[in-house]
Amino acid sequence: MDSIVVRGNGPLSGQIPIAGAKNACLALMPATLLSDEPLTLTNAPRLSDIRTMTELLASLGAEVTALQDGKVLATSCHGEINPVADYDIVRKMRASNLVLGPLLARLGHAVVSLPGGCAIGARPMDIHVDALSALGAEIELKDGYLHAEAKGGLKGAVHEMRFASVGATENFLMAASLAKGTSVLKNAAREPEIVDLAKCLRAMGAQIEGDGTSEIVIEGVDRLHGATHPVVADRIELGTYMLAPAICGGEVECLGGRIDLIESFCEKLDAAGVSVEQTHTGVKVSRKNGRIHAVDVVTEPFPGFPTDLQAQMMALLCTAEGTSVLEEKIFENRFMHAPELMRMGANIEVHGGHATVHGVEKLKGAPVMATDLRASVSLILAGLAAEGETVVSRVYHLDRGYERVEEKLKGVGAHIERVKAS
Repeated sequence: MDSIVVRGNGPLSGQIPIAGAKNACLALMPATLLSDEPLTLTNAPRLSDIRTMTELLASLGAEVTALQDGKVLATSCHGEINPVADYDIVRKMRASNLVLGPLLARLGHAVVSLPGGCAIGARPMDIHVDALSALGAEIELKDGYLHAEAKGGLKGAVHEMRFASVGATENFLMAASLAKGTSVLKNAAREPEIVDLAKCLRAMGAQIEGDGTSEIVIEGVDRLHGATHPVVADRIELGTYMLAPAICGGEVECLGGRIDLIESFCEKLDAAGVSVEQTHTGVKVSRKNGRIHAVDVVTEPFPGFPTDLQAQMMALLCTAEGTSVLEEKIFENRFMHAPELMRMGANIEVHGGHATVHGVEKLKGAPVMATDLRASVSLILAGLAAEGETVVSRVYHLDRGYERVEEKLKGVGAHIERVKAS
């Protein structure tokens, strides 16, 4: 397996381009199943997860062609559709479950394997099942597969989710777009990726109102047509690279970034002593002066602090002045990066869903192991500020969510390289 070698070398300077959002693109791609006309996605990220979704859609009968070095995805689903999403592909990635709603809406039936993904918590499928069942689908679990059928087609309904699940909101949105009648989803997720999907579906002819709020209304239509849609900027990649100059010093502009995508995160950076400025071309970040201050963080659904930035924020707080407490309220088992940071000299205590970080003056380079996608990049960030050399192994997680990370960090002066497995 490849590894990443990082050598701490002081302040960073320059610009980092922010890619399209992985989590948005993985929801947008299955929308091609809803129409027999082409759907073109621009500003697509170039990631292994995107390739996995491409493989899954191809297995279902869709065509996905990467253009312009992968930044444009031309998709189409005008032929015969296979309703079975096989385990061998679905197990690789949690977002594979997002084909369930579109297949049900287009065909009236689907067989989708239970998904895989990072080991950061249960993330149960019952919220998805309940949402689609409200639209008239009959779903049962047999031999690890969800067998779903909507006899007579999906019908509009009012449904309130017990938790504001992003994936279940996306599945409901896509399915309800072709259901008969009006659907109302209460306690809907409000993330920017939901808004982006709704924009795309509207461009395809869907009638959706209320996206970005906790109540979304969808008036079903008979068919959706083709469209071209730009993928929203990746707020998690944005937040990750904003932390690089916060940890190392210097000044970096994240091109294409928008503060409104991560306001709660920016508020914590400000409290910690990091300057964040919206520019005409992106977001400019620098440390205000001296050592970072300790801050407490609680992860929450949008617009709260993103769980996908918790590991990276912990890396920053490892060298802060004072003691910080991080509370993880979205996923269990999401402090697996803490022992690896401790190998680098961090002082962290983990008790259940709480991590207490006592800031130290300096981290030291060490061999560490990535346990999941966000943990892997948190170790790279820590390595940028550490004395000596840090070797991060098992970085295949990293390629699922960050495109060309070494190239982007080298562009602002970081000493970082990938070592290919022999």
